[in-house]
Amino acid sequence: MIRHRRLGRTNLDISEIVFGGGFVGGILIHQDDATRRKAIRRALDAGVNWIDTAALYGQGKSEEALGWLLAELETKPRVSTKVDLKADELDDIPAAIERSLRASLDRLRLESVDLLQLHNRIGTPGGDRQRFLSVAQVLGAGGVADGLDRARELGLTRHVGLTALGDAPAICEVLDSGRFDTAQVYYNMLNPSAARRMPPAWSGHDFSGIVEACKANDMGIFGIRIFASGVLATDVRHGREAVLTENSELDVETERARSALAAIGEGHGERAQVALRYGLANGDFSAIIVGMAELEHLELAIAAAEAGPLPPDAIERLEPVYEAGFDL
Repeated sequence: MIRHRRLGRTNLDISEIVFGGGFVGGILIHQDDATRRKAIRRALDAGVNWIDTAALYGQGKSEEALGWLLAELETKPRVSTKVDLKADELDDIPAAIERSLRASLDRLRLESVDLLQLHNRIGTPGGDRQRFLSVAQVLGAGGVADGLDRARELGLTRHVGLTALGDAPAICEVLDSGRFDTAQVYYNMLNPSAARRMPPAWSGHDFSGIVEACKANDMGIFGIRIFASGVLATDVRHGREAVLTENSELDVETERARSALAAIGEGHGERAQVALRYGLANGDFSAIIVGMAELEHLELAIAAAEAGPLPPDAIERLEPVYEAGFDL
C-alpha cells in the first residue's frame, strides 16, 4: 500500500502519491470511460486518497470526468482544484474566484473541495507573461488571498493554496505572508533548486528558497512535474509536453534527462520509477502529484511508491552531473 504523510498545517493525512488529472498525462481527459474508471478505482485500492485537477485541464473535461467517477464511489477521495484568473477578471478578483470555483463544483458534482489553489504564476506581469500575477494582486486588498478566504468562508473550500511557479523572490514573499495552506512546487532531478542550493555550472530556472519558505510557514508541499514534461519518464513524445520553466526547451531537457539517468545507473526500476522515487526521497514534500496517460503508467507509479524513496547513494551520483552542468 502507498504510504501517507502529513499535509502541513492542514494536518490532513495524504497519500504520498496524488492522482494527477492534468492535460500532459491526460488519462482523465483523453482516455475512454472504462479506462478512467479502472484508473481511479485502482489508485484508490492502492491507497491513493487525493485527486488533483483544475478548471484549465482539458477546458473542464478533467473535472467533468471526475464528477461522474466520484458519484460512483462509496468512499470518496479528497479533491483539489484550481482557479486561473484571466486579465479581464482582475477588476474583481474575489468574484472571479467564486465564479470559477462554483463552475468547477458543478462539473465535479460537489458542494465543496478540500483545497482550492491559485493556478496563475507569480512575478512581474507584462509582455508574454499573460498569466502572471504580481505580489500586490495576490496579497493586496481585494486580491487573490482575500478571494480565497472568501471562498473558504462560504464553505466552498476547506483549505487554500497556490502553484509556486514564476519568480522565486515574489513567490517566497507570498509564501511568507502565511495566508496559504499549501503550495505546488516544481521539483525533479533536472531541477531540484526549490529545495537546495545548486552549483554554479548548473543552469535552469532558479526556484531557490521556495521549500524553506513553505517549511517556515508549515505549509503542505505538493511536488509537481516530477517527470519534467515526460522527458524523465520516456523518450516517446505524445505532443502534450509543456516545459513550465522559463530557461529551458524540450530538447535541452531531453539531453539533461539522459545525463541524469545515466549517472544514477541501473537497478532502481524503470526510468519513470527512478524519477518518482527521487521525489519521494525528499521528506519535506507531503506528496508527489503524478500524471499518467495509460493504466500501465499507474501501475509503474504504485510499484515505485511501494519500493520506497531512491537510496541516498543513487541521489549522490547526480552531484557531478550538476557540477558539470549536465555536460551541455
